[in-house]
Amino acid sequence: MGARPADPGQHPAEDHRAHGDAQSHPLARRVDADAPPRTLTAQFQETDLSTRSVIARPTADGYAGMYVHFDGYPDSKLPLLLAAYRHRFAGDLEAMAQHLIDDVEHGWDELGTDLLDGAPATLRRALTGGAEYPSRQITDVVNADGSPAERELITQDGTDELEWAYVLHPHGIEVIALQAYDRGPVVAWDTDPRGRITANPGAWHPDSAAPIVAPRTAPRLSTTASAAASAPRKAARR
Repeated sequence: MGARPADPGQHPAEDHRAHGDAQSHPLARRVDADAPPRTLTAQFQETDLSTRSVIARPTADGYAGMYVHFDGYPDSKLPLLLAAYRHRFAGDLEAMAQHLIDDVEHGWDELGTDLLDGAPATLRRALTGGAEYPSRQITDVVNADGSPAERELITQDGTDELEWAYVLHPHGIEVIALQAYDRGPVVAWDTDPRGRITANPGAWHPDSAAPIVAPRTAPRLSTTASAAASAPRKAARR
């Protein structure tokens, strides 16, 4: 997708969350809440705190999905996706994939708290600290000659400029730290989204368990999905 921004993202240290501060919660928005929707062109560049990722379906030879511009780290995306699957989409993975991939023209500027619709108020607040903001799609993508760009899915062969991939399997979300590995561990759909999730790419080795620590005071949440995890398929890329 030639219109993708070229600047790498940054991320606060793992202890950046302080209780009681809405911006310290996993899904608290990390950009200006009043910023208008942006459009991307082939000449577009920016220097904001973008962390680029892809939300994808598995395919016969890998995966294919849609670009997400902002806040792609797993401590942001995993709580949102796990809670959305359980509540907004009621365990219907196909409906979730259709919303996140099929119904999108060019990709997501960011994924918002509307994905938590239907979640209990206590869970919603535990994840967001009270922050609310809508999902925004990328619009008006054009080619270098000014013509409208065609819809394009990102595959495993087109992720050089991205940092994370989230592949929606029937048994859970495969999390791939793209700057280090070709594959990643699978986070089961019944994983509690309130757990402590490591954002360090090196911790997401495909031969290791997902680096998530369950919350101390909250029970594991039930789900309609299987908790089984698949074996990683490839070792470290480099």
